Amino acid sequence: MKSIIITGASSGIGAATARHFLDNGWTTGLIARRADNLETIAQGHDNAIVLPCDVTDPDAVETAFDSFVSQTGRLDMLFNNAGMFGVAGPIDEIPVESWLQVVNVNLTGMFLCARQAFKHMRRQDPQGGRIINNGSISAHVPRDGSISYTATKHAITGMTRTLSLDGRPFDIACGQIDIGNARTDMVEALNESRIAAGLEPDPAMDVKAVVDALMYMANLPLEANVQFMTVMATKMPYIGRG
Repeated sequence: MKSIIITGASSGIGAATARHFLDNGWTTGLIARRADNLETIAQGHDNAIVLPCDVTDPDAVETAFDSFVSQTGRLDMLFNNAGMFGVAGPIDEIPVESWLQVVNVNLTGMFLCARQAFKHMRRQDPQGGRIINNGSISAHVPRDGSISYTATKHAITGMTRTLSLDGRPFDIACGQIDIGNARTDMVEALNESRIAAGLEPDPAMDVKAVVDALMYMANLPLEANVQFMTVMATKMPYIGRG
Protein backbone atom coordinates (compact mmCIF):
# COMPACT_ATOMS: atom_id res chain seq x y z
CA MET A 1 0.00 0.00 0.00
CA LYS A 2 1.46 3.36 -1.03
CA SER A 3 1.62 6.24 1.44
CA ILE A 4 1.10 9.98 1.02
CA ILE A 5 0.98 13.08 3.20
CA ILE A 6 -1.32 15.87 2.04
CA THR A 7 -1.01 19.32 3.59
CA GLY A 8 -3.92 21.72 3.66
CA ALA A 9 -6.11 18.62 3.69
CA SER A 10 -9.05 20.11 5.57
CA SER A 11 -10.64 22.00 2.67
CA GLY A 12 -10.56 22.80 -1.03
CA ILE A 13 -8.15 20.97 -3.31
CA GLY A 14 -6.45 19.31 -0.33
CA ALA A 15 -9.67 17.79 0.95
CA ALA A 16 -10.75 16.61 -2.51
CA THR A 17 -7.34 15.05 -3.08
CA ALA A 18 -7.36 13.38 0.33
CA ARG A 19 -10.74 11.75 -0.28
CA HIS A 20 -9.60 10.47 -3.68
CA PHE A 21 -6.35 8.96 -2.42
CA LEU A 22 -8.14 7.40 0.55
CA ASP A 23 -10.76 5.88 -1.74
CA ASN A 24 -7.97 4.48 -3.91
CA GLY A 25 -6.32 2.67 -1.03
CA TRP A 26 -3.38 4.93 -0.24
CA THR A 27 -2.38 5.31 3.40
CA THR A 28 -3.01 9.03 3.67
CA GLY A 29 -1.68 11.46 6.25
CA LEU A 30 -3.92 14.49 6.62
CA ILE A 31 -2.23 17.71 7.73
CA ALA A 32 -4.07 20.94 8.57
CA ARG A 33 -4.75 23.03 11.64
CA ARG A 34 -8.44 22.09 11.93
CA ALA A 35 -8.49 18.64 13.53
CA ASP A 36 -12.30 18.40 13.43
CA ASN A 37 -12.36 18.86 9.64
CA LEU A 38 -9.62 16.25 9.23
CA GLU A 39 -11.55 13.78 11.37
CA THR A 40 -14.60 14.30 9.15
CA ILE A 41 -12.58 13.53 6.01
CA ALA A 42 -10.97 10.50 7.66
CA GLN A 43 -14.26 9.04 8.86
CA GLY A 44 -14.83 5.51 7.54
CA HIS A 45 -11.26 5.12 6.26
CA ASP A 46 -8.90 2.85 8.17
CA ASN A 47 -6.10 4.08 5.90
CA ALA A 48 -6.36 7.69 7.14
CA ILE A 49 -3.89 9.15 9.63
CA VAL A 50 -4.97 12.48 11.10
CA LEU A 51 -2.05 14.81 11.83
CA PRO A 52 -3.26 18.20 13.13
CA CYS A 53 -0.40 20.57 12.49
CA ASP A 54 0.45 24.19 11.72
CA VAL A 55 2.78 23.99 8.70
CA THR A 56 4.57 27.15 9.83
CA ASP A 57 5.73 25.48 13.07
CA PRO A 58 9.02 23.59 12.45
CA ASP A 59 8.69 21.35 15.52
CA ALA A 60 5.06 20.48 14.80
CA VAL A 61 5.88 19.62 11.17
CA GLU A 62 8.75 17.37 12.22
CA THR A 63 6.54 15.63 14.80
CA ALA A 64 3.76 15.07 12.25
CA PHE A 65 6.06 13.53 9.63
CA ASP A 66 7.90 11.38 12.19
CA SER A 67 4.57 10.14 13.56
CA PHE A 68 3.33 9.23 10.09
CA VAL A 69 6.47 7.31 9.14
CA SER A 70 6.55 5.51 12.49
CA GLN A 71 3.08 4.15 11.67
CA THR A 72 3.56 3.40 7.97
CA GLY A 73 7.24 2.52 7.71
CA ARG A 74 7.81 4.88 4.77
CA LEU A 75 6.60 7.95 2.89
CA ASP A 76 6.07 7.53 -0.84
CA MET A 77 4.71 10.97 -1.67
CA LEU A 78 4.07 14.46 -0.33
CA PHE A 79 1.43 16.71 -1.88
CA ASN A 80 2.73 20.06 -0.63
CA ASN A 81 -0.53 21.91 -0.92
CA ALA A 82 -1.24 24.18 2.08
CA GLY A 83 -1.53 27.82 1.10
CA MET A 84 -3.48 31.05 1.39
CA PHE A 85 -4.22 34.08 -0.77
CA GLY A 86 -4.00 36.92 1.75
CA VAL A 87 -5.23 40.50 1.44
CA ALA A 88 -5.84 41.61 -2.16
CA GLY A 89 -4.98 45.05 -3.49
CA PRO A 90 -2.13 47.21 -4.79
CA ILE A 91 1.13 46.87 -2.87
CA ASP A 92 0.77 50.10 -0.89
CA GLU A 93 -2.53 48.84 0.53
CA ILE A 94 -1.16 45.47 1.69
CA PRO A 95 -0.42 45.38 5.43
CA VAL A 96 3.06 44.07 6.15
CA GLU A 97 1.50 41.60 8.57
CA SER A 98 -0.54 40.10 5.72
CA TRP A 99 2.55 39.81 3.49
CA LEU A 100 4.47 38.03 6.25
CA GLN A 101 1.57 35.66 6.94
CA VAL A 102 1.31 34.63 3.27
CA VAL A 103 5.07 34.14 2.98
CA ASN A 104 5.08 32.11 6.19
CA VAL A 105 2.33 29.75 5.02
CA ASN A 106 2.95 29.54 1.27
CA LEU A 107 6.73 29.52 1.24
CA THR A 108 8.15 28.67 4.67
CA GLY A 109 5.40 26.11 5.30
CA MET A 110 6.14 24.37 2.00
CA PHE A 111 9.87 24.48 2.74
CA LEU A 112 9.37 22.86 6.17
CA CYS A 113 7.16 20.09 4.78
CA ALA A 114 9.42 19.40 1.79
CA ARG A 115 12.39 19.33 4.17
CA GLN A 116 10.82 16.61 6.31
CA ALA A 117 9.63 14.60 3.30
CA PHE A 118 13.09 14.77 1.73
CA LYS A 119 14.67 13.65 5.00
CA HIS A 120 12.55 10.52 5.24
CA MET A 121 12.67 9.67 1.52
CA ARG A 122 16.45 9.96 1.50
CA ARG A 123 16.91 7.61 4.44
CA GLN A 124 14.19 4.99 3.92
CA ASP A 125 14.74 1.61 2.30
CA PRO A 126 14.13 1.43 -0.59
CA GLN A 127 15.26 5.00 -0.99
CA GLY A 128 13.23 7.65 -2.79
CA GLY A 129 9.80 9.13 -3.19
CA ARG A 130 7.89 11.93 -4.87
CA ILE A 131 7.13 15.51 -3.87
CA ILE A 132 4.46 17.46 -5.76
CA ASN A 133 4.25 21.16 -4.96
CA ASN A 134 1.04 23.07 -5.53
CA GLY A 135 2.10 26.05 -7.60
CA SER A 136 -0.55 28.05 -9.43
CA ILE A 137 -0.88 29.78 -12.76
CA SER A 138 0.16 32.70 -10.54
CA ALA A 139 3.61 31.06 -10.61
CA HIS A 140 3.69 32.27 -14.24
CA VAL A 141 1.35 35.26 -14.55
CA PRO A 142 -0.35 37.29 -11.80
CA ARG A 143 -3.93 38.23 -11.27
CA ASP A 144 -4.47 41.85 -10.27
CA GLY A 145 -3.93 42.74 -6.63
CA SER A 146 -2.07 39.53 -5.74
CA ILE A 147 1.46 40.63 -4.84
CA SER A 148 1.83 38.34 -1.81
CA TYR A 149 0.34 35.23 -3.40
CA THR A 150 2.08 35.69 -6.75
CA ALA A 151 5.51 36.32 -5.24
CA THR A 152 5.30 33.17 -3.11
CA LYS A 153 4.09 31.02 -6.00
CA HIS A 154 6.98 32.21 -8.19
CA ALA A 155 9.26 31.17 -5.33
CA ILE A 156 7.67 27.71 -5.24
CA THR A 157 8.80 27.16 -8.84
CA GLY A 158 12.38 27.77 -7.73
CA MET A 159 11.87 25.36 -4.85
CA THR A 160 10.52 22.70 -7.22
CA ARG A 161 13.48 22.99 -9.55
CA THR A 162 15.98 22.86 -6.70
CA LEU A 163 14.34 19.83 -5.10
CA SER A 164 14.35 18.08 -8.48
CA LEU A 165 18.07 18.71 -8.80
CA ASP A 166 19.00 17.88 -5.21
CA GLY A 167 16.75 14.83 -5.18
CA ARG A 168 18.35 13.06 -8.16
CA PRO A 169 21.03 11.18 -6.20
CA PHE A 170 18.37 9.85 -3.81
CA ASP A 171 15.62 8.84 -6.29
CA ILE A 172 13.44 11.70 -5.07
CA ALA A 173 11.32 13.12 -7.90
CA CYS A 174 9.79 16.57 -7.53
CA GLY A 175 7.13 18.10 -9.75
CA GLN A 176 4.71 20.99 -9.65
CA ILE A 177 1.04 21.26 -10.52
CA ASP A 178 -0.08 24.76 -11.53
CA ILE A 179 -3.81 25.06 -11.03
CA GLY A 180 -6.06 27.68 -12.56
CA ASN A 181 -9.38 28.15 -10.80
CA ALA A 182 -10.73 24.87 -9.52
CA ARG A 183 -14.09 25.40 -7.85
CA THR A 184 -13.09 25.67 -4.20
CA ASP A 185 -14.13 28.01 -1.39
CA MET A 186 -11.11 30.25 -2.10
CA VAL A 187 -11.92 30.65 -5.80
CA GLU A 188 -15.61 31.21 -5.07
CA ALA A 189 -14.69 33.93 -2.55
CA LEU A 190 -12.44 35.61 -5.12
CA ASN A 191 -15.24 35.50 -7.68
CA GLU A 192 -17.71 36.95 -5.19
CA SER A 193 -15.33 39.88 -4.64
CA ARG A 194 -15.07 40.35 -8.42
CA ILE A 195 -18.85 40.39 -8.77
CA ALA A 196 -19.12 42.88 -5.88
CA ALA A 197 -16.66 45.12 -7.72
CA GLY A 198 -18.79 44.97 -10.89
CA LEU A 199 -16.48 42.54 -12.69
CA GLU A 200 -17.21 39.26 -14.42
CA PRO A 201 -16.33 36.15 -12.39
CA ASP A 202 -13.34 34.16 -13.59
CA PRO A 203 -14.08 30.87 -15.38
CA ALA A 204 -13.61 27.85 -13.11
CA MET A 205 -13.45 24.06 -13.46
CA ASP A 206 -14.50 21.03 -11.44
CA VAL A 207 -11.87 20.15 -8.82
CA LYS A 208 -12.00 16.54 -10.09
CA ALA A 209 -9.82 17.59 -13.03
CA VAL A 210 -7.08 18.52 -10.56
CA VAL A 211 -7.48 15.33 -8.53
CA ASP A 212 -7.24 13.16 -11.65
CA ALA A 213 -4.08 14.98 -12.76
CA LEU A 214 -2.48 14.50 -9.36
CA MET A 215 -3.29 10.79 -9.36
CA TYR A 216 -1.63 10.44 -12.76
CA MET A 217 1.51 12.18 -11.49
CA ALA A 218 1.50 10.09 -8.31
CA ASN A 219 1.24 6.75 -10.09
CA LEU A 220 4.26 7.27 -12.35
CA PRO A 221 7.31 5.11 -11.59
CA LEU A 222 10.12 7.08 -9.97
CA GLU A 223 12.14 6.87 -13.19
CA ALA A 224 9.52 9.21 -14.75
CA ASN A 225 8.38 12.63 -13.59
CA VAL A 226 5.95 15.32 -14.62
CA GLN A 227 8.13 18.34 -13.94
CA PHE A 228 5.39 20.94 -14.44
CA MET A 229 1.72 20.44 -15.27
CA THR A 230 -0.79 23.24 -15.83
CA VAL A 231 -4.44 22.34 -15.24
CA MET A 232 -6.80 25.25 -15.71
CA ALA A 233 -10.28 26.32 -16.68
CA THR A 234 -10.20 26.41 -20.49
CA LYS A 235 -11.60 29.93 -20.83
CA MET A 236 -9.33 31.62 -18.29
CA PRO A 237 -7.50 34.66 -19.74
CA TYR A 238 -4.08 33.04 -19.42
CA ILE A 239 -2.96 32.51 -23.03
CA GLY A 240 -3.08 35.59 -25.25
CA ARG A 241 -2.74 38.37 -22.69
CA GLY A 242 -0.88 41.51 -23.67
